[in-house]
Amino acid sequence: MRIHKYAAVFAAAGALTLAGCAGGGSGEDPAPVEDAEFEAGTTMASLNEAGSITIGTKFDQPLFGLMGPSGEPEGFDVEIGKIIAADLGIEAGNIDWVETVSANREPFIENGQVDIVIATYTINDERKEVVSFAGPYYEAGQDLLVLEGNPDGIEGIEDVKGEKVCSATGSTSADNLRAEGVEVLETDTYSNCLEPLRSGEVVAVSTDNVILAGLADQNEGEFEVIENPFTSEPYGIGLAIDDTEFRDFINDTLEASYEDGRWAEAWEGTAGAVLTTPEPPAVDRY
Repeated sequence: MRIHKYAAVFAAAGALTLAGCAGGGSGEDPAPVEDAEFEAGTTMASLNEAGSITIGTKFDQPLFGLMGPSGEPEGFDVEIGKIIAADLGIEAGNIDWVETVSANREPFIENGQVDIVIATYTINDERKEVVSFAGPYYEAGQDLLVLEGNPDGIEGIEDVKGEKVCSATGSTSADNLRAEGVEVLETDTYSNCLEPLRSGEVVAVSTDNVILAGLADQNEGEFEVIENPFTSEPYGIGLAIDDTEFRDFINDTLEASYEDGRWAEAWEGTAGAVLTTPEPPAVDRY
């Protein structure tokens, strides 16, 4: 497995290190804020009064959102969700986790099926037309996953133009590939791209480098990451459009977690089992 040179890939995100398989969480769940009070009529007040929150996340993304043996999702995105819930005064056990794949993130928010989405969710202008974003809370970059040993000699995006590459339906990754002149095989989840790569139906799988690193780590000896990203992917927290008060609250919570160490603790207990701890990005209060 060749996922060991990310110092050159991530200027801000840090280097990849083979420290073992990713852990499930950061230890104890964050304690909810006692007697949290919010202005009447806000989303925060409603969630606090209900004592629960519904969060959409991925269930197949090693390091960030993966269904664990406990029957609950595990990963960095999950831990960020717990931090937000805690600042709303909500126990981690009262979070309703909903599996959210790339193609249904906006519909789930628009239809009110979830309160927020934390699912390796890249912030972009097109999505901002239908949902709002807090964050970013992490910055990744799109790369390519190939078979171990790289039998096709792929060194970067230029080498797969005109070839077929697998990515997830509804993802910015698929859009970026098409913009580069790549033929895209779409599946509902990135993990379902692995078999087409094994069989030779595609020459690579493409999405954010941290997701690819997780897939390679989970399938040791089968795949490697090219380590030549061609985009910048700021991960945000999706919520209902124009809910400015809620977005400001989440941004405040993220910034507080940077300062008090909760963000770093969440990282080190999950993705930090494979990746070194990066500097958190500045939130964008657009």
